[in-house]
Amino acid sequence: MTAALLPGARVYFPRGSALDVLRCQVDEFMIDGPAGTGKSRVALEKINALAEKYPGCRLAIVRKFRAALTETALVTFEQHVKPRCNVRNQQRNVRQSYVYANKSEIIVAGIDNPVKLMSAEFDAIYVQEATELTLNDWEFLSTRLRNGVIPYQQLFGDCNPGPPSHWLKKRMDAGLTTRLLSRHEENPRLFSSRGEITPFGQSYMARLDKLTGPRRDRLRYGKWAAAEGLVFDTFDEAVHVIDPFPIPSDWRRFRSIDFGFIHPFVCGWWAINPDGALYLYRELYRTRRTVRDHAVQIAEYSKGEWYEALITDHDAEDRATLEQELGVTTMPADKRVSSGIQAVQDRLGGPGTPPRLFVMRGALIEQDPALIDGETGLAEGPTCTVEEIDEYVWEKQKGKDGEMLKERPVKKGDDGMDMLRYAVMYADSTEHASIGAGSLDGW
Repeated sequence: MTAALLPGARVYFPRGSALDVLRCQVDEFMIDGPAGTGKSRVALEKINALAEKYPGCRLAIVRKFRAALTETALVTFEQHVKPRCNVRNQQRNVRQSYVYANKSEIIVAGIDNPVKLMSAEFDAIYVQEATELTLNDWEFLSTRLRNGVIPYQQLFGDCNPGPPSHWLKKRMDAGLTTRLLSRHEENPRLFSSRGEITPFGQSYMARLDKLTGPRRDRLRYGKWAAAEGLVFDTFDEAVHVIDPFPIPSDWRRFRSIDFGFIHPFVCGWWAINPDGALYLYRELYRTRRTVRDHAVQIAEYSKGEWYEALITDHDAEDRATLEQELGVTTMPADKRVSSGIQAVQDRLGGPGTPPRLFVMRGALIEQDPALIDGETGLAEGPTCTVEEIDEYVWEKQKGKDGEMLKERPVKKGDDGMDMLRYAVMYADSTEHASIGAGSLDGW
């Protein structure tokens, strides 16, 4: 006879690679696998176990951006791992640390604000979604492991696979980071100990099976895969996605918009440096809001900035609404697809040609909950413009000789790509124009 569990009891039965994670003592390892295998849960279980076992140790839960931890890792930690420390002394969005009765402490931090990490010493650091980090970020964290309370000092993380060119994949292939593969069958929510799929598992796996392209390969099958026939095949996140920096007041600025409701409404805030390089420094990417609702948010995030233009899609009613709400005049975008794609490709650069198009990390104002499954955290499609690039592919067409033609991209998940093309076409058309202060709109 099995005793009934008390309400709120802590339940965790690790198996497979989860046991390997808890036992692993190498200095650097990664839990790698498809979505929904329980990677974050076991990583948080390990960090909690270390805090309880070694009094006075110092640990950290880290992500690229601190704000992203609030509704992801910290929810799992407090509601499922249930650390034996006071979790009510601070709200999750402002939490600085978890302090245990044995004087152990777990710091909560983001690479975007590394003050708490720079001068600190740790015994172990857990990184959620390690693919978000740069190699410099990862190596910086490794230098913080020198507290010496735990017999081994350890940097570890979890990740869903990305493109095979990612620095993390290369690091694991080189043996510098130990790779622990995680499988769906190891998650008790999805499969029983006898290997039988649960009702929740059936629903979740069916959702993964509906994914397409590289997203399916990565999140369903755990493959480090790139899409075939990428339109922007020279885009390199290590080159084109950069850390944010204060934009000088004398740089030109404008905004570009692709309208949408069921599909995302995308607004990009752009800056152009004196050499003509283009920077996306802020982005709104939301579904199921009216243009008036978007206008309120655009106005709020545009305060104190001046813009020479507002480039938009051609929908007359949406343009009129936006002009009325913002009190500015819109400019219809140059919607030529082929020319726009070529202009973006030219700005991405290549061998012997420096890049002139960049996206700042953390540009997204907020994540759209309608694009994220609330229970699993799974995004079934792109949630920002950068995520579209990796799935923006040429439509498969064959010419008379059987060769594949690259005439037009697949018209799916491309709202950010449209916004991007509008911006690049505008920037290129005005690159040598003299824009006076009298032509500026703004707040």
